[in-house]
Amino acid sequence: MFTELAARARARLDPAHWDFFAGGAGDERTLRANEEAFQRLRLVPRVLRGTGPRDLRTTLFGTELSAPLLVAPTAFHRLAHPDGELATARGAAAAGTVLVVSMAATTPIEDIAAAGGPLWFQLYPQPDLAFTAAVVRRAERAGCRALVVTADSPVFGRRERDRRNGFTDLPAGLACENMRDDTGRVRDIVMDAQLGWDRIDWLRGVTGLPIVVKGLLHPADAQLAVEHGASAVLVSNHGGRQLNGALPTVDALPAVVKAVGGRMPVLLDGGIRCGADILAALALGADAVLVGRPVLWGLAAAGSDGVRQVLELLREDLDRALALAGVRRPADLTGDLVAARC
Repeated sequence: MFTELAARARARLDPAHWDFFAGGAGDERTLRANEEAFQRLRLVPRVLRGTGPRDLRTTLFGTELSAPLLVAPTAFHRLAHPDGELATARGAAAAGTVLVVSMAATTPIEDIAAAGGPLWFQLYPQPDLAFTAAVVRRAERAGCRALVVTADSPVFGRRERDRRNGFTDLPAGLACENMRDDTGRVRDIVMDAQLGWDRIDWLRGVTGLPIVVKGLLHPADAQLAVEHGASAVLVSNHGGRQLNGALPTVDALPAVVKAVGGRMPVLLDGGIRCGADILAALALGADAVLVGRPVLWGLAAAGSDGVRQVLELLREDLDRALALAGVRRPADLTGDLVAARC
């Protein structure tokens, strides 16, 4: 669906920056598997259901979205376009959805918030608890409506493309603006191998924002998220950028949904490329999906308009898929509309 857009983005980007956005860990088995898992699924539509106009709207944490589709957190948007996260925020707002701002954004959260539209904030909990708390307070003051805690990164994944390109730092003039401390110094993002569930407990004492635990694939971890008071879980393998060989997210989804048992929303990212993918994920139990790389392709190709176009294309394709499957609303989707893998 986005082959031509990706080609336009690739033509405009520095090759090392394209590889940063497009690449995954190791030999990129999991990166490929995320999309391949959706391609193995088959839909079993119903007919003569008289859907009429479809209603794609959904609500998460009090925010109404035009469709169950959010923008996943991705780093370094100013590598893709001079306006960076400002353009992404404007495009997401125009499409009526939430942007999850990366902790590694190249634009300060305060400026992104000023661009308009609802925001969530993605957090890598840092070993320095005082600094972590300060980052959370910044996100709160900027008006972010949820905190997305990345749990699958005790260390960095091995990114062969970045190693090959020698891409180890941002170009001069760019920085991870949300990592500035009160002295103005930009800190490095630390992957904390000591990170445990006690940090979720600690965060619940630091913020009143809903906490979404991102990076779950195992149903036992979903159960622990419930027990530790998370507000939602995000089934994710970091876009194939962390543990190479990890399970594709849509394959992990049904067991996580079963473990959660309706006690909180279940979200999913990884491999979403068309409306049928979204429909399948929702039918298998996801409450909404997040999309990352296609948004970056739209950003690189056409700035905020490109971001809006990607999100609107996905929403329109989901609307068409719902009509063809005989369903009026995403909430009406059921697992019997997805066949066993071929």
